[in-house]
Amino acid sequence: MITTTGEYALRAAVYLAQHLGQPRTTVQIAEGTLVPQGYLSKIMQQLVKAELAHSQRGLHGGFVLARDPSRVSVLEILAAVDSAPQRIRKCPLGLPGHVKLCPVHRLVDDSVAQVERAFAAADLHSLSQSARGIKPLCDVNKEGTPRHNENPTTETRRHGEKRGMG
Repeated sequence: MITTTGEYALRAAVYLAQHLGQPRTTVQIAEGTLVPQGYLSKIMQQLVKAELAHSQRGLHGGFVLARDPSRVSVLEILAAVDSAPQRIRKCPLGLPGHVKLCPVHRLVDDSVAQVERAFAAADLHSLSQSARGIKPLCDVNKEGTPRHNENPTTETRRHGEKRGMG
């Protein structure tokens, strides 16, 4: 339902919310979110342009959120990267007799409106919290290297070693 760019922008924004007030470089964000660095650079520029993030140059530079995470909605992040849900305002088929939306397109538009409201109500703070014990992004080991979220019931790790059963 959202574009890859929208997904990547949300990952980056949630990552910044999790590291509030701590400037993060593009490399750090890319590693922490598993977003390709080149793609991420463009996304971060869009978030800065939309005044959702600030860019700081220099030795301790990087990106930080421009506002408190509880005041930044998912819809704002998606809109900043042109990935917000698109409402249907007129007949997409261009049929002259359809001055109002037909029942099919009305249903689709009503559904998109519900998604839009949900995205407007969801904020970065709530997304950055682990309410159910599931991290919103990939897991990171002590060295800061990302590990893909693994299913705890699997018996092998990424490198093939067996998990202890006791």
